[in-house]
Amino acid sequence: MGIEKIKSPVKKRMILMAGMPVFLTAGVAMAAQEDTFFHQFVVAGGGIVYYVLIPMSVVALFRIFELCYLVRRKRLLPASSLTEIATAVHQHGFPALTHRLSEKRDLISRAFWRAATQTAGKPDLVFLEDLMAEALHDETSRLLRKTELCNIIGNVAPMVGLFGTVYGMIQAFGILGIAGGQPRPDELAEKISVALVTTFWGLLIAIPALTLYGVFRSRIESLSSEAAVQVEALLRRLLPSMNPGRFGLDTDADVPLGDQEELIKKRRETRTRNRMDSRSS
Repeated sequence: MGIEKIKSPVKKRMILMAGMPVFLTAGVAMAAQEDTFFHQFVVAGGGIVYYVLIPMSVVALFRIFELCYLVRRKRLLPASSLTEIATAVHQHGFPALTHRLSEKRDLISRAFWRAATQTAGKPDLVFLEDLMAEALHDETSRLLRKTELCNIIGNVAPMVGLFGTVYGMIQAFGILGIAGGQPRPDELAEKISVALVTTFWGLLIAIPALTLYGVFRSRIESLSSEAAVQVEALLRRLLPSMNPGRFGLDTDADVPLGDQEELIKKRRETRTRNRMDSRSS
């Protein structure tokens, strides 16, 4: 039998994480006798650094690169999505969005896809707005959940570094007690290195992780709010194509564009308050 190729990204990731301790151990063994940067800031920190903190930094770095790809205006709010949706509704009707937007992943397309799949060809303004608001809320929550890993690592890494600091100082004072106040300098320096290097790595991981966590959260919330305004504005422009008079819908056709945006914001804030009140009750 030939060797079966591993095609699943999850399996590849598991193999990489499982093999990481082996590679780290080999690197530690090679640099054990060298006075290099690697020896001073990795080997001197002991197992807490190269079995716990360095893998945490790799996971955080992977998630940061993933978020850099996901949280982009070009991906979440592409300029072409509004035109594509409007053209599809005018040419094929609102129900056609069910198939045309099924593969789209931007915020506006997901909101209209949710509305198209759950209205069964009978658009009602209030119902459509609620469906789209829920879709945007779900997509925003999904992205925010991805940022939580950076928050967790950013808060846990300093605690792990503090644990290493306490562990190293306990060992250092233990050597002082055994040697009667006259320990060997190299033994004492080794234990103090554990205390300092683990703290160094804990802060090195936590500072960028927490900083980028705040940046990504603000970016996601900003894009989500902008998407909500665009969705409601596009929906009201499309209502004539969806035969709103049949359902007694108010299209705001006679309201100036600037006033329409203010009305949209007020309606969105009202629905948000109502949703929060219903959940709390």
